[in-house]
Amino acid sequence: MAKKKKPDWYTLDNAGILYSALQKEEYSAIYRFSAVLKERVDPAALQRAVDECMPRFPGFAVRIKRGAFWYYFEPNSAPGPFVKPDISNPCQPVRFKEDNGWLIRFYYYETRISLEVFHALSDGAGALTFFRTVLAAYFRETGRDIPYAGQGLLDLREPPLREEREDAYARYAGKRATRGGMRKKAYPNTGTPESFYTLNVTMGFVPLDKLRETAKRHGATVTEYLTAVLLKVLIEKQRRERPVREKPVALAIPVNLRPWFPSGTLRNFIITIRPCIDPSLGEYPFEDVLNYTRHFMRLEQDRARMRASFTGNVRFQTNRLLGVIPVFLKNPIMALSYRLAGVRPYSGTYTNPGAFKVPHEMAPLIDHMEVILGQATVPRVHCASISYGNTMEVTFAGTLKERETERDFFRFLIREGVPVKVISNREE
Repeated sequence: MAKKKKPDWYTLDNAGILYSALQKEEYSAIYRFSAVLKERVDPAALQRAVDECMPRFPGFAVRIKRGAFWYYFEPNSAPGPFVKPDISNPCQPVRFKEDNGWLIRFYYYETRISLEVFHALSDGAGALTFFRTVLAAYFRETGRDIPYAGQGLLDLREPPLREEREDAYARYAGKRATRGGMRKKAYPNTGTPESFYTLNVTMGFVPLDKLRETAKRHGATVTEYLTAVLLKVLIEKQRRERPVREKPVALAIPVNLRPWFPSGTLRNFIITIRPCIDPSLGEYPFEDVLNYTRHFMRLEQDRARMRASFTGNVRFQTNRLLGVIPVFLKNPIMALSYRLAGVRPYSGTYTNPGAFKVPHEMAPLIDHMEVILGQATVPRVHCASISYGNTMEVTFAGTLKERETERDFFRFLIREGVPVKVISNREE
């Protein structure tokens, strides 16, 4: 009698381990990408496209399982994932035993197609490759002549490549790791929490050419410029609150490692850098904030420095002593560590995955792109942006009732001569 074959499984990368340990009702390690099309979405065609793509992306077709010592992924053979009508509060926390165990979600509303991804599966670069390929399949289902490969598409006619599921952190980890150390507590930028689960989302749409022109006038890239704008408005916001002593203002900026460490992985492969201004030292005009931000971000994106940064995390994952600690004990320890090292030293997050590029046959079918980050561990807003064509979309999302951060950010751009169209899901 033939032995029953055990299902394939693989370990989480170090980013996936962290997000799995943190996931709870008060925190959503979920992010969303949306493509707004030029015509209404056909849900049946979208479902066929999703079904066609899932076998090509086994790293997204998994469920998460809790072992004795670590979480791990195994293939998910349950029905789904099913496309659903959109919901008013996006990026709901993932519940591992619900929805047939799926860790991705597809939604549609009028002309919008949205993909939500649990961050333990993939970073933004990997998820956008998946989303781009699904959109191409959808357009083919609606009768368009769209190529199967090229411009960031993965060919559905070919089998998955092994490197697409590799742990690139482990592959590139070096011998030296950056020494840890407790960073100063940053200005928290928190306020009044909304009732559970209310995610306030405010989106600003700006012409990319005008934004680039403005950033270039300051000698910066778009990402450097927008990072500096956010730092500046948070410095001013803290000052208006008149604290006894002003705290540093710092942002978590994810950096895609693939340009420095070539990899075809669709899993997580990012690090976070921390531009930080200490306003207690004195006045910081915007030009000084931008000058610091520009130089800091370019110096931090150094291959040796970045390798040392993630090497320490890989060592944590492979530590034999930690390996024998039960997962129910690891989770609260990791949650506390994250609060001390991943929340207290930051005032918020800003991420910009860059331009969403598609084959020219798809370009006329998409109006613009959108991105949303899920709720933070504390009531604060996170910022994300993405561009398509000549439209840059910037989102502020969080469970915070106050709206000063996004209001001041967009007003700053307008004063700089950058026009902004703002929409929000807030009821007022």
